[in-house]
Amino acid sequence: MYLLAPLLFLPSLTLASSLSSRQTPPITTWNGKQYRCKTYPGDAAWPTASTWSTLNSTVGGNLFKVVPPGASCYNSFGGASMYNQQQCSAANSGWSKEDWHAEQQVTNMWTFYTNHTCNPTATRSSGQCTLGHLPEYVIMAKAKEHIKAGVDFARENNLRLVIRNTGHDFMGRSTGFGSLAINTHSFKSVAFTKNYTGPGTYKGGAVTAGAGIQVRELYRLANQQSPKVVVVGGECPTVGVAGGYIQGGGHGPLASFYGMAADNALSFEVVSAAGDLLTANTESNPDLFWALKGGGPSTFAAIISVTLKTFPEIPSAGVTLSIRSTGDLFWKGVAAFHNLANTYVENGMFVYYELSGNSLNIQPFVGPNMNKAKIESVLKPLFDKLKSDGVQYTTATREFPTFFELYTAMFQDESAGFSGLVGGRMFTKQDITSNGNGIVNAYKTVASSGGFAIIGHIVGPGTGAPVVDNAIHPKWRNASSFSITMIQVEGSASLSAKQTAQDRLTNVIDKALRDASPNGAAYVNEGNLEEPNWQEAFWGSNYPRLLELKKKWDPSGVFYAKTTPGTEEWESIQYGSKLCKRV
Repeated sequence: MYLLAPLLFLPSLTLASSLSSRQTPPITTWNGKQYRCKTYPGDAAWPTASTWSTLNSTVGGNLFKVVPPGASCYNSFGGASMYNQQQCSAANSGWSKEDWHAEQQVTNMWTFYTNHTCNPTATRSSGQCTLGHLPEYVIMAKAKEHIKAGVDFARENNLRLVIRNTGHDFMGRSTGFGSLAINTHSFKSVAFTKNYTGPGTYKGGAVTAGAGIQVRELYRLANQQSPKVVVVGGECPTVGVAGGYIQGGGHGPLASFYGMAADNALSFEVVSAAGDLLTANTESNPDLFWALKGGGPSTFAAIISVTLKTFPEIPSAGVTLSIRSTGDLFWKGVAAFHNLANTYVENGMFVYYELSGNSLNIQPFVGPNMNKAKIESVLKPLFDKLKSDGVQYTTATREFPTFFELYTAMFQDESAGFSGLVGGRMFTKQDITSNGNGIVNAYKTVASSGGFAIIGHIVGPGTGAPVVDNAIHPKWRNASSFSITMIQVEGSASLSAKQTAQDRLTNVIDKALRDASPNGAAYVNEGNLEEPNWQEAFWGSNYPRLLELKKKWDPSGVFYAKTTPGTEEWESIQYGSKLCKRV
């Protein structure tokens, strides 16, 4: 672990005396509105040094005052001398690596929402290094009791609480100004069974994975079983399977074949907002179980572990495709590819692609339970269309004895340290059929304005799991394509520049996609935090039930993630810092 700051030795812990933790927070006025806020450093009710020390003892010495990894590149931080050439070099080297961020206390792989106030620098800096919007403290939890202690402490002291397992977060939900973070990355337990005997009708194979397990780790362990098995997980290897990924739904390379990750959840072990250690499945707390399967990240409980269905390994084939034409021919190629999305998912396929400017790179088409001949047969209409339109391209086909071998050979690792805003749109089969060219024209219109990129996923979980009772948007059952939109903007940019970027994302880029897909929806894990009518866009007809369950399971708002059930009355005021509830 990098730059861990032991709680009892940091001079910045000379804090104000605490009032009763259960007092009603005072009213704060901001821009003419009244709020009651979470408690922050400098407030009279902020916990005293001795109170934090008691928490540290409760969690076995695993409470730390957060020091940003980049602090080693600066002369000082929090009044203490800080520069360390070796640590600074390590921070600069690791900043672009997802695995490095996953091992840190609180950093995000995407950095916009941290405010960039102490990023690593190439040379020693005398500039200001502050926490920005990173948490004040973090519990590096090693046992479920540590998670419980953190939840209890946040609730009893009215603190903003952040749950972080890997930092794979586009939308800033695993960070928060002045907060207490609980890091669950060390929860790496994994247990496979060939015959699940828990509640419900399912009796096949299963795996119970701790909150810190990441996709590549789980895939690798599944491949080591005898016989080999597969699990529905994400495309990116650093995603934490049991956390926000599955609570938001969880698509991935096997989702068209077996359904979303949330469709395959059998049980959760959690800490509730009340601090109770609970099991949630079809028999124990079934309403909470339903909500955890797609109802929103960091919304209903803190995850300790999840039990998922496993499936026998299958042979798989993959195809890469790069469109090399330019101008109108390029966009004809994009249309030829994307307009066949329904065909791909109806054959159980998943496709990952990147679209930016005049570049379309598809790597790969995934064909579960296919060989070279089968996948090329499914893709023949695409290549026939490309040839007839005169579109230049390069392609290659490979086949593998297992999905795992395809995944390790054909999916590329992603980089970290990017600062930007994301949005996106889920397209249904109806939209692809009735207005496929309109969707591509929307891509084209937005791309012409520059600074535009799409990370695309052809995925249809309704093919693999057409009838599932859980909280994800019902339109996922008719989906065949999902696109992440993104624009670059620095976290250190001016407030006006940030607002301009957000307005462009919401009212130009994503609006074009919304207008082209009247039957579509949005995805809570990879969506726009300013999505209009987000309750409907993210959850559709499931939202009223989710709102009632939020009121039941977390009535005081211990857990918070923007644009999730029950957050309508909450805002981050004072330029995105203090989390407050409107009075």
